[in-house]
Amino acid sequence: SYDNWQVYLDVNRRFAQVVTEHAKVDDLIWVHDYQLIGVGEHLRALQMPQPLGYFLHIPFPAPDLFRRLPWKDQLIRALLAYDLLGFQTLRDRRNFVNTATSLLAEVEVVSRKRQYDLLRFEGRTVRVGHFPISIDFDEFDTGARSKEVEDAAWYLHENLHGRQLMLGVDRLDYTKGIPERFLAFERALEKYPELITKISLMQLVVPSRTLVPDYQNLKETLDQLAGRINARFGESMWNPIYYVFRSLDRTQLLARYRTSEIALITPLRDGMNLVAKEYCASSVENNGVLILSEFAGAADQLGKGALLVNPYDIESTADAIYQAYVMGPDERRRRMRLLRNEIKRNDVHRWLDSFIQTLYSS
Repeated sequence: SYDNWQVYLDVNRRFAQVVTEHAKVDDLIWVHDYQLIGVGEHLRALQMPQPLGYFLHIPFPAPDLFRRLPWKDQLIRALLAYDLLGFQTLRDRRNFVNTATSLLAEVEVVSRKRQYDLLRFEGRTVRVGHFPISIDFDEFDTGARSKEVEDAAWYLHENLHGRQLMLGVDRLDYTKGIPERFLAFERALEKYPELITKISLMQLVVPSRTLVPDYQNLKETLDQLAGRINARFGESMWNPIYYVFRSLDRTQLLARYRTSEIALITPLRDGMNLVAKEYCASSVENNGVLILSEFAGAADQLGKGALLVNPYDIESTADAIYQAYVMGPDERRRRMRLLRNEIKRNDVHRWLDSFIQTLYSS
């Protein structure tokens, strides 16, 4: 609404004012995510001397979708106030450039480089790049090898009685595709009855926005789906779905990453999805299979080792679950080595260095 938009503008103005009051000359000014898009424009008006960087963690929409926003021109102008705009993927970067040039005639593409595009707007040069965010690979790898995690992982698997464990980890959010995931698993059990009693889906849902009605409705949907599928297929010693609605401490989370033979990470749309990377970094025995949505930003980097699926395609996702279940140890190791090498090479430290070097480059 118009009132909400005015509050958004006011919050961004206040953030900018506080930054100018506290920032030192040699401080890095790096603004993050959609909540604070307008901060850079205010900092520019307040004559902040430092280079201004911005990183968007969520996907940037295609031009036709972005045009629906009543304040589309103001948002694009606000983003162009920064010296460097960072996006998760090449697709996001192209979407922004195409949107900016189609909405504002004065935006000119000066050059296109591998890491970034150069735009000219109102006499200034703006770099627009893509910098896929990552994790601290060594931290997860080392943590997963610890004695505490090893013991917790062994205990989890002992209680599975030889079954494979398929893991989903998400905060409660409608973009994560959890209902579709449950339906795909149900379809896999229908289509491949040999899976019955041989595999379980452990879905961890971290509570989020629990007072918002839409999120309450989503939780109710998940409760009903898990209950119905368990009632339909469950047996005295086996439940298809272990649905856990709470946060876990780090040891327990790493134990689940390490012990799970399959990770089912199927968001309907996601800027990156670091859970996929955390799972691979914690799969220290190289025996895990990653099933990943093609609509997660991580698919651009992890597509060669993961089984990519369209989460809206219940049938194909069910097939991928079965493919992961029957995959042999050699193929599992080959794929997981590819994934772990990619994440180790492009870790969070490289992401940080790449952005900062681009921001300060002349």
